[in-house]
Amino acid sequence: MKRMYPRLVVIGADRAIAFYTTALGATELSRHTDDSTGRIVHAELELAGVTFAVKDEGDGDPAPPTLGGTPVILALYVDDADAVGRRMEEHGATVVSPITDQPYGERAGRLADPFGHLWMIAQRG
Repeated sequence: MKRMYPRLVVIGADRAIAFYTTALGATELSRHTDDSTGRIVHAELELAGVTFAVKDEGDGDPAPPTLGGTPVILALYVDDADAVGRRMEEHGATVVSPITDQPYGERAGRLADPFGHLWMIAQRG
């Protein structure tokens, strides 16, 4: 085995990439667009040393709004959870659980990005 990475299916991949780079500080590594449809079929980003991909809904791959939600939560550990949470909200994310001190010693909360993906933003105490 070489590697595994999440692939986020969204409606509006161009906007999602802008959100992930601006709100979370991800770096876009590559982007491949279908010339006939203009849809992004694969874009790789890096965030906190982890690669993940983003693509437009289609080709049998549904986005969370089409499914009515997602059972997956992406956990992102950061130095300042409050600042990242605020930046996400400023760019259209909604708070699912506010970022607060947790009984297990972390400061964490959950936000839904504008594309339906859930993020646990946390910092270790």
